[in-house]
Amino acid sequence: MQKSFTDQMGNEILINFPPKRIVSIVPSQTELLFDLGLDHEIIGLTKFCIHPIEKFAERTKVGGTKKLNIDLIKDLKPDLIIGNKEENTQSDIEELAEHFPVWMSDIFTLNDAMKTITQIGELVDREPEAAYLNHLISAGFNDLKTLALQNQIDKKVAYLIWRKPYMAAGKNTFINDVLIANGMTNVINHERYPTITLEKLKYLNPQLILLSSEPYPFAEKHIEEIQKAIPNVSIKLVDGEMFSWYGSRLVKAVQYFFEFQKELY
Repeated sequence: MQKSFTDQMGNEILINFPPKRIVSIVPSQTELLFDLGLDHEIIGLTKFCIHPIEKFAERTKVGGTKKLNIDLIKDLKPDLIIGNKEENTQSDIEELAEHFPVWMSDIFTLNDAMKTITQIGELVDREPEAAYLNHLISAGFNDLKTLALQNQIDKKVAYLIWRKPYMAAGKNTFINDVLIANGMTNVINHERYPTITLEKLKYLNPQLILLSSEPYPFAEKHIEEIQKAIPNVSIKLVDGEMFSWYGSRLVKAVQYFFEFQKELY
């Protein structure tokens, strides 16, 4: 049976339903697909789609999110490719869309993430499973928002994602919405992911700087150089997957943020 769907960029696709040969080119959405029970349907994924790790080795790797192996994907003959506007490159997606149905997400908020889970559930014939995941995520983040208010967290923060040059998560990003849900205010007023100097960061006067584990792998050794430039700020290493993966990882993120908030009281 063929069925029509519209993705989050407004593109209409026609797929064989339910799809049996899926290539997933975004790590967080790959994890979601496995958590929806699509073990047999996922035939290809990127080298960064490492969760769940026990499924990773068994699947064909189709390159990286920004540099896909188009010829290899063509050889796999998928009946559905699932990507994301921010994580994949437009040229790759346009080329793939000439040959296969490509469904794209475009996510900025927690509500967007839950909408995506619903829509992917519909796309792959796993609506009850998707609804259950959203129930857990919605309930968990509502509790987190309540706790943040009760404990008056209200921290001014900067969230760094890259070094040389330093880059931060700004407004109109999924990370920013996760910060807000946990009682934090982003001092970065620019949208998306601006570059920033330590001098400018000092001027913005955050109470807390969060160093993400991805895409740049910040570690203990990087704290010192920031602390020298901004002596009075608190600096914390954080799990980037919990702040930026917008699929079923959000279920695990709830417990992570319960513990994270305790450290901010």
